[in-house]
Amino acid sequence: MKVLFATPELAPWMKSGGLGEISWSLPAALLEAGVDVRILVPAYTPLLAAFPKARLVADLAPAGGALPASRLLEAKTDSGVTLLLLDCPAFFQRPGSAYLDADGNDFSDNHLRFGLLSKTAALLSSEASPLRWRPDVLHCNDWPCGMAPAYLRFMGGAKAATVMSIHNLAFQGIFPADTLIPLGLPPEAFAMDGVEYWGKLSFMKAGLHYADRITTVSPRYAEEIQTEAFGYGFAGLLRWRRAELAGILNGIDTKEWNPATDVHLPRRFEFAHLKGKETNKAALRLRFGLSADTSTPLLGAVCRITHQKGLDLLLEIGDDIAQLPAQLVLLGTGDRGLEAALSNLAARHPGQFAVLLGFDDSLAHLVEAGADIFLMPSRFEPCGLNQMYSLRYGTPPIVRETGGLADTVVDCSEATLANGTANGFVFGEATPEALLQTIRRAVSAWHDKAVWHKLQRNGMALDFGWSKAAAAYRNIYAGLSISRKKAKRIHIEGKPARAG
Repeated sequence: MKVLFATPELAPWMKSGGLGEISWSLPAALLEAGVDVRILVPAYTPLLAAFPKARLVADLAPAGGALPASRLLEAKTDSGVTLLLLDCPAFFQRPGSAYLDADGNDFSDNHLRFGLLSKTAALLSSEASPLRWRPDVLHCNDWPCGMAPAYLRFMGGAKAATVMSIHNLAFQGIFPADTLIPLGLPPEAFAMDGVEYWGKLSFMKAGLHYADRITTVSPRYAEEIQTEAFGYGFAGLLRWRRAELAGILNGIDTKEWNPATDVHLPRRFEFAHLKGKETNKAALRLRFGLSADTSTPLLGAVCRITHQKGLDLLLEIGDDIAQLPAQLVLLGTGDRGLEAALSNLAARHPGQFAVLLGFDDSLAHLVEAGADIFLMPSRFEPCGLNQMYSLRYGTPPIVRETGGLADTVVDCSEATLANGTANGFVFGEATPEALLQTIRRAVSAWHDKAVWHKLQRNGMALDFGWSKAAAAYRNIYAGLSISRKKAKRIHIEGKPARAG
């Protein structure tokens, strides 16, 4: 079975969130599961530097509209997965992230940059591909790849089946209607049953409408996005396509995130030797300039500082947290106003609270290992990865009951402690009061060492590897491949094949 995995991000070279890590880990797991998978990703400068011997496999002509010529380079990762690097220097070799310039603003030509990525994914999934290798399934990830199923829809000849994965429905790739022509799409594509969305053009809408199957990154999120509260304008479309929609819980890279082997930690540990956590906690306090009070629990958070992540809830209860007493460290970057407010909160409690603006992968590992309790009060969270890292590192998380957080964290209660499922703390309403009440419960449990060790054991015993998710995706690919072969046979025999 051959699968082309199209993505705008690939960790560790270019990532803005969980998608980059997923794009690295899931294809490797699929390869282990027997899938011939290849990753199509823009040839960003860090990727070209990481793979200087990538070989040219195709020169690609201008892709229509305002989409320029490009090249396709091939390389192989240490895990054995083949990379197809879309080389277009004017589009992808720039300062900044995958989507934003060095000043944090959207690139003005993102519609063309990711239109080229989508058009190339469609080309490689059609009989017009310049490569001998042809996929059975094209797996598109988030809005930057969402136009690929639309391009395929308007291509003739044999083509791959398509899967559209939603990693965060809040990001939709919406552009003015007049971008249709530069993208090289036919006029008939701009319709309600097409790429049109309230008079504009949406990459996400294109993927959700034209893909054969839709997946998202947790079972709970698959249900939530069919509601108006979480559907971001697409709830009706997703309810209409619910039979083709599946929620598959992400995994984590259990080699990279393993406290027993983690190269980023001053002392490695496992459940049988949890004293190593104390060494990491001391190192974390020293790194953030906190006092060394061993009788106080340490709360940690690593995330984008945005309204979605719920960190603004801390602003109203910060003084109450300090009085518990508890310490707090926060690592992240995001909204400038929220960054300033959280930094001011930390300044009011020197030696007890600390905020470090930016991102440091090694320090993120230390926060997971050294904190006693991990905070994830997200208003919505399609899957979340940090709660799984935290559980693996013996750091029970506090989460809001949403998306993948609800699928992975079991609230601590007498019943769940008794049946061995408790592994963290869950609250419902996204309010400062609800968060504070849950932090108080967690701090109280931390002072009861027998309860705390049960929580740590339960979390550290869980398997969050990629094997289950890879098997679920493989089943989806297989079903699509069988359906396509049946449709092709019926067509050859002279009977009309089902559309789509």
